Amino acid sequence: MRFERFFKVFSYLAVFCGFLSLWVTGNFGPVESSLFIVVLVAAWLLDGSRWLLSERIGTVLIVLALPSAYAAFKFGLFSFYGTEAVIAGVLARLILALTAIKLLQKKADRDWIFLYLMSFFEVLLAAGLSISFLYLSTFLLYLLVMACTVIAFEMRKTRRDVGEKIYGEVSDSRENCERIGSKLSFGGFPAIALVLIAFIAALALPLFFLLPRVGGAGFGGMQRSLSTSTGFSDSVRLGGIGRLQQNDAVVMRVKLDGDRVDHGDLYFRGVALDTFDNRTWSRSKLGQKEPFLPDERGVIQVDYASGRDNLLVQTIYLEPLDTPVLFAVPKAIAVVQGNYAVLFKDKYGAISFQPNSERNSYKVLSDTSLPPVSRLRADEQGYSVESLGYLQMPEEHDRRIDELATQVAGNKKSRYDKAVAIETYLRSNFGYTLEMRSSGPEPVADFLFIVKEGHCEYFASAMAVMLRSQGVAARIVNGFHNGEYNEAAGMYVVRQRHAHAWVEVYFPKENVWVPFDPTPASSGDAGSGFMGRAEKYLEALDAIWIQYFVAFDNQGQRSLARTVRDGFVQYQSKTGSYFSRIQEAIGKWWQDARGDSGALASSIAVGSVVAIVIVGLGVLLLVFWIYRGIGRSAFFQRLRDRLWYRRQPSAVEFYDRMQQILSEKGFSRLAHQTPLEFADSTGIREVVQITRLYNLVRFGKRELDEREISEMGGLLEQLRK
Repeated sequence: MRFERFFKVFSYLAVFCGFLSLWVTGNFGPVESSLFIVVLVAAWLLDGSRWLLSERIGTVLIVLALPSAYAAFKFGLFSFYGTEAVIAGVLARLILALTAIKLLQKKADRDWIFLYLMSFFEVLLAAGLSISFLYLSTFLLYLLVMACTVIAFEMRKTRRDVGEKIYGEVSDSRENCERIGSKLSFGGFPAIALVLIAFIAALALPLFFLLPRVGGAGFGGMQRSLSTSTGFSDSVRLGGIGRLQQNDAVVMRVKLDGDRVDHGDLYFRGVALDTFDNRTWSRSKLGQKEPFLPDERGVIQVDYASGRDNLLVQTIYLEPLDTPVLFAVPKAIAVVQGNYAVLFKDKYGAISFQPNSERNSYKVLSDTSLPPVSRLRADEQGYSVESLGYLQMPEEHDRRIDELATQVAGNKKSRYDKAVAIETYLRSNFGYTLEMRSSGPEPVADFLFIVKEGHCEYFASAMAVMLRSQGVAARIVNGFHNGEYNEAAGMYVVRQRHAHAWVEVYFPKENVWVPFDPTPASSGDAGSGFMGRAEKYLEALDAIWIQYFVAFDNQGQRSLARTVRDGFVQYQSKTGSYFSRIQEAIGKWWQDARGDSGALASSIAVGSVVAIVIVGLGVLLLVFWIYRGIGRSAFFQRLRDRLWYRRQPSAVEFYDRMQQILSEKGFSRLAHQTPLEFADSTGIREVVQITRLYNLVRFGKRELDEREISEMGGLLEQLRK
């Protein structure tokens, strides 16, 4: 491959890798992506032709790019995708526009440097828009390609300078560069780049574990909220979740401590809502929150456990939401790990933190135990005044709902049996659909008596209203249900389409809220086949990357320090125990050897040592004999010479020695003379022959064989005489 083509390939690859790192964040549509690829291909095909933009036109376009990008943003010409930060999105498009202009321009060295800088900024910007393992893969590819590109760029510049000095011409320096070292092999470039990257990683790895990571990824504070599209918010408007449950974006990843066991249905509780106006559920007790501070261990306890048998530890990696709620399996007892200076708990049991709009990771302990059914059935205690709000009904509502509730649960005596009866009725007689069919001023009545199909919020609303009509305190809860279990990562991946609403019923004597879910099960959403498995493995890589790198904070740092310290102490203990046993064995042998246990024991002790010494010497002699036999073999000598060949004098050293001999005799090479011109000017045959061999090695990339080395030595000896 010609050197210029090699340089061009890697330079364009560097530009493409910068774009690729931005593309994998999912923030560019097909039109923008295709347009940039077309520009990249066109620049490659037009390189060196007269159709490229001149430097003046390129400069004018670059100056106009910034106001043009601002105008496009103000007039809404940019299309943003996913949860992209607006400022970062505009900046990414501006960088791509500048890159496209430079690609279509005639390029000098400073233009290539500009393109390399733009690709670096693209990679840096992508780090703020994505935390996925896929981005890490593109970043590693960028490092490899960029290392090769920088080496090629410097080599190209150096070779051009050398060509100008040797040939004394500037205009055709590119051709001269190709003539100098035209047989150069580029196969070692990736290997050199990998060695450099490995060296840098070895230096940087300790810093990674010394400096704590934060949960956010660069632009977390500017990132557009996920909650507008996750189906989760501080209120529930009937019909809202169904429009949003078909989105696959990840909301959180949940790892349960220990091996996976059958935990049943997992409900990740967010907020509870108590006030209903026929269309929307909201909270009546806004602003009533109790603060909780961490103790000396960093644990924030927000409740008390009823026992130790049903405690569940969850490690949750939460994507940014504009509602600062900590999700957990009910009921949450304590946050045992997390960077929170204070947590708040409202009157409905929702736990929240001070808003930061970043990715959060925390470990929470939940008590999943509930009182036995017999005790729930026996709970007939009256409600307190504070609990009466959970019996609230809209001032005007369809009375057929009351009649239906009486028909379904009227003959049941206990609150628990009424709740089970209504839950079973809704699950058995109504269909699940994501289509928003129920409407009108009272969507719940429309759902129960006309449409008879709906999604979770209709089922939960219908059950809560029917229970309240029967004098049973109930509220609905907004959160997420189950998720997809990824066996490769050992985590539950909770997506936007897992947004869910269910019902909690209050039992005053037990002072407990018991969950009920009247929504019938929907079809499974786990992928199958080869693509499904590939997706799971990619998701597992993302989870590992987030767990051990992105979410590595000061608590993870302390945990790592404790693990290293405990491992060192354990190793120290084992080493001490091992040396103690050796010391005891030597002491016991010495007692036997000096005759403390009798003459027979002394003879055995001394004889065993003599036998061990003889066997050891025999093994050493055998190893030495085998080594000498192998070392003398022709195969081993060839292998040794290939791997650890003895360094032989090079032509450069012979040439330097020749110049030293000549300078002693009054011959000095002038600054403008090439080596061969200088040799011809001396008129000495030995000098000409040494110089020709020197040129072959210096510029022809070849090594001297044994005959040529001997010949060079003889020529130098003749020259010295």
